[in-house]
Amino acid sequence: MKAVQIHGYKDVPTLEEVPTPEVGPGEVLVRVHAAALNPIDVQLQVGGMERFFPLTFPYTLGLDLSGTIERVGTDASVWKPEDRIIARLSPARGGALAEFVAVSSDACVALPPELPMTDGAGIPTAGGTAWKALFEVAQVKAGQTVLIHAGAGGVGSFAVQFAHAFGVRVLATASGDGLELVRGLGADQVMDYRTQDFATVFSGLDVVLDTIGGDTQRRSFDVLRAGGYLVSTVAPPDEALAKSRGVSSSMVQLSRGGIPLKEMVATMHDHSLRVLTDRTLPLDRFAEALERQASGRARGKIILTVT
Repeated sequence: MKAVQIHGYKDVPTLEEVPTPEVGPGEVLVRVHAAALNPIDVQLQVGGMERFFPLTFPYTLGLDLSGTIERVGTDASVWKPEDRIIARLSPARGGALAEFVAVSSDACVALPPELPMTDGAGIPTAGGTAWKALFEVAQVKAGQTVLIHAGAGGVGSFAVQFAHAFGVRVLATASGDGLELVRGLGADQVMDYRTQDFATVFSGLDVVLDTIGGDTQRRSFDVLRAGGYLVSTVAPPDEALAKSRGVSSSMVQLSRGGIPLKEMVATMHDHSLRVLTDRTLPLDRFAEALERQASGRARGKIILTVT
């Protein structure tokens, strides 16, 4: 089978012929139909996550996938061949950018018939990060107001839709064609960060979802009400600064816990939410896809079709 592999940190990924994985107890063999890229894929490749996820080489890139069950291992009888699933793989193991991958049966969730395979692949990591940040960390509730930075990005586009679906007033930052994209996702107000300063436009907010870090994160403390919450997906917030502002803050770490994949899929189905896609490319154009992911300019998800 074909797989996109690296043989060391900072190695240039290559499309190689490798053996089809064996299926162990509690696993299923999945024929991958689509895989989605995430910022963590770039970090894993260059060794930026070695402290948390030391890789064993050769390593097949990719964490998020959709596909069909090809073979069922022992103790995985909840699934049967031809079942449509989506899954998020362990960062230490990877494997989504391949024609086949062995996946723990517990990591798989049924893909509704109405949801395309390409959309399904884009949900797990970005959707899971948005969901955990909003509902598990910041505990956003209906009637509150949340500011979502980079609303047209992978995490931001999910966060806008999830918050809107649950009755939260959504403010967002974006630029260019992202302004209309984010409005279309359900944001109540979208600000062009290139021409306006969010810190002078917004104030008294319940929650800020920071997907940018740096100065944007620091200035986000100023738009929160007393008792508000800043949650970041990119860097730990300044605890002393949060205390001085009378607010709470933390960084969401999807890698240290499971993701409510089944709940997210149900929510997307019930509320007709969509996966914002930057581009869809065939597997043999993986280098172009990885370059686009590393640029930080993607509007939503970058999807690779595999089989």
